[in-house]
Amino acid sequence: MRQSFLSGLDERLREERRYAHGGNLRKLAEKAGCAPSEILDFSVCLNPLGPPPWLAREVGRALAEVAAYPDSESSDVGLAACELYKVWPTQVVVGNGASELLQAVPRLGKWKQAVIPTPTYVDYGRVCRQAGLAVRTLALKPEQGFVLDMAALEREITAPSLVFLCRPNNPTGRGFEAQALRDLAGRRPDSLFVVDESFADFGEDQDRLVRRRPDNVLAVLSLTKFFCMPGLRLGLAFAEPETAARLKELLPPWSVNVMAQRVGARALKDRAYQEESQRRGRELREELAREIRALPGFQALPSEANFLLCRTLRAGMTAREVFDRLLAERIAVRVCDNFEGLDDSWFRVGVRGAGDNARLVEGLARIAGVSRPVAVERRRRTPALMVQGTSSDAGKSLLTAGLCRVFLQDGLRVAPFKAQNMSNNSFVTADGAEMGRAQVVQAQACRLAPDARMNPVLLKPGSDTGSQVVVLGRPVGNMNVGQYVKYKPTAFEAVKKAYDGLSAEFDLMVLEGAGSPAEINLKQHDIVNMRMAEYAEARVLLVGDIDRGGVFAALAGTMELFTEAERARVMGYALNKFRGDRSLLDPALSAMFELTGRPVLGVVPWLRELGLPEEDSVSFGRGFGGGNKREDRLDVVCLALPRVSNFNDLDPLTAEPDVALRLVESPLDLGRPDAVILPGSKSTVPDMRALKGAGMAAALRTLAADPSGPVIVGLCAGMQMLGAEILDPHGLESDGRSVDGFNLLPVSTTLVTEKTLTRVEGRHAASGLPVRGYEIHHGRSRALSEGVEETVLDAEGRALGFGLPGGRVWGTYVHGLFDDDRFRRWFVDDLRRRKGLEPLGEPQTVYDLEPALDRLADAVRESLDMARIYKALGFEVRGRGSLL
Repeated sequence: MRQSFLSGLDERLREERRYAHGGNLRKLAEKAGCAPSEILDFSVCLNPLGPPPWLAREVGRALAEVAAYPDSESSDVGLAACELYKVWPTQVVVGNGASELLQAVPRLGKWKQAVIPTPTYVDYGRVCRQAGLAVRTLALKPEQGFVLDMAALEREITAPSLVFLCRPNNPTGRGFEAQALRDLAGRRPDSLFVVDESFADFGEDQDRLVRRRPDNVLAVLSLTKFFCMPGLRLGLAFAEPETAARLKELLPPWSVNVMAQRVGARALKDRAYQEESQRRGRELREELAREIRALPGFQALPSEANFLLCRTLRAGMTAREVFDRLLAERIAVRVCDNFEGLDDSWFRVGVRGAGDNARLVEGLARIAGVSRPVAVERRRRTPALMVQGTSSDAGKSLLTAGLCRVFLQDGLRVAPFKAQNMSNNSFVTADGAEMGRAQVVQAQACRLAPDARMNPVLLKPGSDTGSQVVVLGRPVGNMNVGQYVKYKPTAFEAVKKAYDGLSAEFDLMVLEGAGSPAEINLKQHDIVNMRMAEYAEARVLLVGDIDRGGVFAALAGTMELFTEAERARVMGYALNKFRGDRSLLDPALSAMFELTGRPVLGVVPWLRELGLPEEDSVSFGRGFGGGNKREDRLDVVCLALPRVSNFNDLDPLTAEPDVALRLVESPLDLGRPDAVILPGSKSTVPDMRALKGAGMAAALRTLAADPSGPVIVGLCAGMQMLGAEILDPHGLESDGRSVDGFNLLPVSTTLVTEKTLTRVEGRHAASGLPVRGYEIHHGRSRALSEGVEETVLDAEGRALGFGLPGGRVWGTYVHGLFDDDRFRRWFVDDLRRRKGLEPLGEPQTVYDLEPALDRLADAVRESLDMARIYKALGFEVRGRGSLL
């Protein structure tokens, strides 16, 4: 009895091994000693693009129908198949995967034998043997590339037969001419030819047997492979109407569930996904084949499918050894020794995404004893974290800066990166390149000199529909939305080149996204959010602004709009700008994990008076007037401009204890200030016209005419507005050739096409103090009368600003002028003297971002689960979420 049981067990184990398949993640994980999710599975052959982006939404809609039985005919799927493959509904059968259809096929007739060319899919032989058919095999010859010989096949059909063919064949990847089979089927009408085209959608052959078939040809198609949804199970069979009807009768009722039906009908209509899958799949397959062939000791056969049949050529090395060594690195391949006609030197690899394929090649390279593929060198990606937000002004820029400083403190060489920034708040680097101020702050958090590669594309809006486009620090032109969309492929090439060069120099990259990554009207042309994350192979931290409300809906909604591949990049969430009792959030934090499968990795508090520059004009003026001010404080007004730029020029003034800064939009709110500052503008002429239309120009002239009136200062475009005229011969900002200014300074400005981008050092004439900063402007200004004073001069004596005698009205092209502590105190004390107040003399504040960056880093480290973040990035963690 015991011997009989053991004998039967041995037989079952042999059968299990004989008909084993790839993709058994649970067994693979047990052998590797890890979780199934950690296995990089090349043993299955699925679409490397992953499921269609709408899959989760379609499944969600189908859940509303689970209380009713599914359509037993799967009508919607059948009709979609008819439309795609141009066949009649009576010729289509829908099944619960191709396997269910193949299982039923041998019961269609009374054949005595089955003929199967081998090696091929092992289940063909199993279903025939289960049906009691004798199985004749035709050995495909490896020296002939496993190409099917139709004449040899015909010789094997010695009686009415059930003939199984796979096109392209699994595991060899080779196909055959459809017309050759049609001719053979015509000569053997007593046999049924079953052609499995489950992998044919990955190829380029348009002559498909699902469409043009003799009556004795039945074609089978698996949707789960091409659409990457094996968990749903869906297959199609195509046959002449009588055969199709008999096949339907052999299938169990309601075998295709409602989710599979709904997804299948949608998938068959998604031509864009199908075309992209074919194009990208072909590129990935060819690249992977080239790299494997470049390795000594390995062979990869030509393939028309989304997999490669490979062979180890090294003496004494088997495919099983390759499998074991790769699995130790948590990479699984399919050993092919249970395919009839293949020995233990053969293994199969599915084609996955570029990053996954690179890991496989690197693993094989180590087995081959080389450090990298000989033919193609591939640099391993620098670990990368991307901070994305559910909206603009969610705090991405500051959180990125804080993370940069944390990583720096932990001993990593780290750099920031934002592929595309839309902001008029810019900076000029030491080599004269223009970049966004936010990345300058982030560079300072990393203690790096600003580098235009950190922000390769800068968009400077000049209107509601157009921007100046700056690429790698240099303007390339003004573009409207449509023009820029066409230019984006070129811009993205510059972005990728900048990222590759920069990331190669550092241990870790911290990327920042822009706006919301889930804007469905923008995703098609995205170069800054998920598309950049994919290129950088970055993990994503999704940030929501809890202060504005609706943060959990924003996070969940963003995840819902992501594709499956995009969701896979998200490691978790951060709630930003929190004020209140954190314990009240606990139920919601747990619910977010249950709803989305991602944890909240931290709650960052609202940091009051942090003193770091804001990125966008969305927050312009938010920090004005804050803090404890002296009773004898000065009232300094900044005029609100529609297209304000470089508004951070005023940040240092907000920290002065005797300065209260106000943002004013209407002349009715001007009052009697001690100083009025006109900041920079991306569009000088339109903003000047807006101020005139609001009555601000007249109000300023009134203040200037008052002997006890305020000091009026123009910064860059602000100085141009204060002048007598702006000439625009090239039509950069106006239709006319000349536009009148506010006429408070006898200065004329000409707008030129060439943009001035330079760092400057000079001297302020009235104070005698050294000043430094940078210029960003298209204008060239000159004095119209001898009474005009030169307010700022560079080291060569070039005028960088002009003013009236007495200093009541003046301007300069120098941005960053107030960053200097001594000059800033001189300016404020000059206002105090004019008001009859005692000057304070020594600088009262130090404009230094270092303490603010350290404070921000402390808050980030305390609030976020840095240990989980480090682990997700592949770093070993010691202590409290630190590498140290």
